[in-house]
Amino acid sequence: MPFGQLVLGSPGAGKSTYCDGMHQFMSAIGRQCSVINLDPANDQASYPCALDIRDLVTLEEIMSDDRLGPNGGVLYALEELENNFEWLENGLKELGDDYVLFDCPGQVELYTHHASLRNIFYRLQKRLNYRLVAVHLSDCFCLTQPSLYISTVLLSLRAMLQMDLPHINVLTKIDKISSYDPLPFNLDFYTEVQDLSYLMPILDAEAPAIRSDKFGALNNAVANLVEQFGLVNFEVLAVENKKSMMHLLRVIDRAGGYVFGSAEGANDTVWQVAVRNDSSLLDSIDVQDRWIDNKAEYDERERLEEEEQEKIREAQAQAQMDAAGPVPGLPQLGPGDGSGIKVVRKKK
Repeated sequence: MPFGQLVLGSPGAGKSTYCDGMHQFMSAIGRQCSVINLDPANDQASYPCALDIRDLVTLEEIMSDDRLGPNGGVLYALEELENNFEWLENGLKELGDDYVLFDCPGQVELYTHHASLRNIFYRLQKRLNYRLVAVHLSDCFCLTQPSLYISTVLLSLRAMLQMDLPHINVLTKIDKISSYDPLPFNLDFYTEVQDLSYLMPILDAEAPAIRSDKFGALNNAVANLVEQFGLVNFEVLAVENKKSMMHLLRVIDRAGGYVFGSAEGANDTVWQVAVRNDSSLLDSIDVQDRWIDNKAEYDERERLEEEEQEKIREAQAQAQMDAAGPVPGLPQLGPGDGSGIKVVRKKK
């Protein structure tokens, strides 16, 4: 049973960077992973593409042949992919049971009200038995303005309702949050999305020129709508931080059922797998402390830990070489032998 992630998000949220980082991270931990580019405008992917929609159709061709703009061209390209689903199906079959990352376009229409993307992945689940998780990325800069944050929450909620998949919302570039203006609330307020009424006075103060009873009533109605669904919360991610990547991957694995597959926990009970490594999952207080209150201290501590781990790996590699012994047929160098190469000049 193959597993995968459907990587969504607005332009600039870091989808391609995430796919590149997650691909490298999975390779480092020994999980076979492939990345598929579904963005017809992405002609310079930073990761190795196992399958590229641009081999089927390119945005430039669509805009030229059908006189469409960039947004309309991307929507048309996904419709073309839906109508040529066998191309994607055959390409995925060649990947076997590789864990697959689907790098999707940034047009929000594709995961809010346009049906092609949803139909494509619905067919992947039914015909190829894929277990998918939608990973919706948002730039953490949205936390700096209440209006941006509310818009992000609404977009996340709409994507969850549209895609109908296990869904993880992620605030990316969290390592930059400490360089922005201080937030009026702790980070857990924004990640847990529990009571948005506390944000209403700050939202009104953000735009005093348009403040009115109707504007305030609209804001309250939006906040109540989000809270009534009770679906939205956020994880945080710094893609270059190993602990942050490991935490997010474990959250995704639990959402998609990967931890219950044959690769992990094959001989464990469901309960044993569910609670495994639970202490490694960071709570909201840890996130506030890690990325805002004491970021410099954590960075230095993790740097020292990484240096120590590197020394351990080098010592283990040296121990393995020593245990293997000398290679037959090769001269062995002793102390002070230098390179072991002696240069002899012939007399003319």
